[in-house]
Amino acid sequence: MISPKKYHKTVKIPPNGFKSINEFFNHVFKDKEMIWMGQNTNHLNDHNEIKEAMIEFIKSNEYCKYPPPEGFPELQELILKDLGLKNGFESLITAGGTESLYLTMHSYIELGDSIITSDPGYLIIENFARRFGAKVTSVHIYNKECSYKLTPKLARDNIDNKTKIISLIDPLNPLGSSYTKDEIKEFAEIAEEKDLYLLHDVTYRDFAKKHYLAAKYAPERTLTIYSFSKICGMAGLRIGGIITVPEMMEPLKAVIINDLGTNALSQIGAIKALKTKKKWIKRVRERTYKNQKIIKKAVDEVEGTFIPVYPSNANMMAIDIYDTGVSPDDLTEYLLKRKIFVRQGSYTSRFYGNRYIRLSFSIPKEQVKIFAENFIDLMGFLRS
Repeated sequence: MISPKKYHKTVKIPPNGFKSINEFFNHVFKDKEMIWMGQNTNHLNDHNEIKEAMIEFIKSNEYCKYPPPEGFPELQELILKDLGLKNGFESLITAGGTESLYLTMHSYIELGDSIITSDPGYLIIENFARRFGAKVTSVHIYNKECSYKLTPKLARDNIDNKTKIISLIDPLNPLGSSYTKDEIKEFAEIAEEKDLYLLHDVTYRDFAKKHYLAAKYAPERTLTIYSFSKICGMAGLRIGGIITVPEMMEPLKAVIINDLGTNALSQIGAIKALKTKKKWIKRVRERTYKNQKIIKKAVDEVEGTFIPVYPSNANMMAIDIYDTGVSPDDLTEYLLKRKIFVRQGSYTSRFYGNRYIRLSFSIPKEQVKIFAENFIDLMGFLRS
């Protein structure tokens, strides 16, 4: 009997009462009353033009055909325009940011290479890197001294002669920390000096007050990860991309998974999203930012809790509850019983998961208020 290949993967333990992670997510997905704060998704979108574009595409029966393997050229150009990287760059359309990360690791990681990430961080990047034989150096950044982010100094301190990639999630999932222009420039200098690559995941860039692209300072060293899931509110449509210069794009094209093209309907929605972005982005950003204040007020009322990064530069934040003695697992479980879906810290940290919960807040104001009330109530109950 042939043994199946075994890849590194973080063990996902379903919450109490569920047999599997899939069963759990099916439950929260189908519960129409669930307040969705657990996956950094955006529920503030009432973009009728995006919906209408997709409906018209379905009516046309155009979905019967395969789209171009690297994406519709119109969408590729719109992404470059959105980032301000029009000249000298290419974009590859993917089935979401996660596929972009997978293709990047598949293309650029070889057995024995090393990659620098942060903890807390998006652990799937580490999983993919290990899958292709990399050693992962996960730098601990959960402290005020480094402003809760992987700094250029920390990166330099952890580079060795095998380091191939420095991973920057910017703004950072789960904390919402982001980078200054000078810090991004220094990372670009490090990439040139040390002959390595920058993986710049900018999934949450549109929520930040200010944001700077590494690709503008180290174009031939940067792989930019792009997603429509968050600001565009299109998470379930699974659409994203990778942006880099032509010579760096060639290895990525060689390992394309969807060689018959990425979902055509999703691409049509993405095209319309970028064409109409100026009409709705200000409203989404402003409501998201105001929602943080509601949460901050609730946290300030609970002794022993705090928000490590406030205001967050993303649509998510962490609430540290360690000093209260309350377990993040218990708090998330009790919130779920009240139809509020948030994540325990272990989802985004191997070392600090017992300290915090992570929640997103690009949702209606009324739902944020419900969370705030229940957070105060449950923290008092669980403490006692």
